[in-house]
Amino acid sequence: MRQAALAARAGLVRGDAGLLLMRIVLASCPPHAGAVVGGFAPMGDEIDVMPLLEALHRKGHRLALPVTTPRGNPLIFRAWQPGAALEPGRFGTSHPANPTELTPDFLLVPLLAFDACGHRLGYGGGYYDRSLAALPGAFRLGVAYAGQQVEAVPTCATDVPLHAIATETGLVRVG
Repeated sequence: MRQAALAARAGLVRGDAGLLLMRIVLASCPPHAGAVVGGFAPMGDEIDVMPLLEALHRKGHRLALPVTTPRGNPLIFRAWQPGAALEPGRFGTSHPANPTELTPDFLLVPLLAFDACGHRLGYGGGYYDRSLAALPGAFRLGVAYAGQQVEAVPTCATDVPLHAIATETGLVRVG
């Protein structure tokens, strides 16, 4: 399913999707005032969350991006602001050079596929599931292209569902 989702996502990339996503989130599901927002530096064909992160920074939110830790551990999140340096990380990721760690209470979560129940298919390392479990009070917003929605994502006991999924076409609320 991961290989099929990767191939399907490659055909969905749209230049304006990041701006459309930003508008949807700000209008339909903005973080509460003062929230620390955990984002990510998009890689490959992931939807571009940078316009959203820049807008949230302008609105006064503190931002944090993940550092991919050794396998079996949750992600850690380091303070970041638009324009700040990023360093190469594990598995082709990028993370802030700034060593200051923050605890997000609103998370933007990348994914390969999602369903209407809030289940997500990730890359298979379990990093986000461990991280979401470690941050039970954080709002979990999946971000993706609308075309990444599938009928059902297989789940297991350690999978943590999302509260909602934002796409370039709208917001999928769960529950």
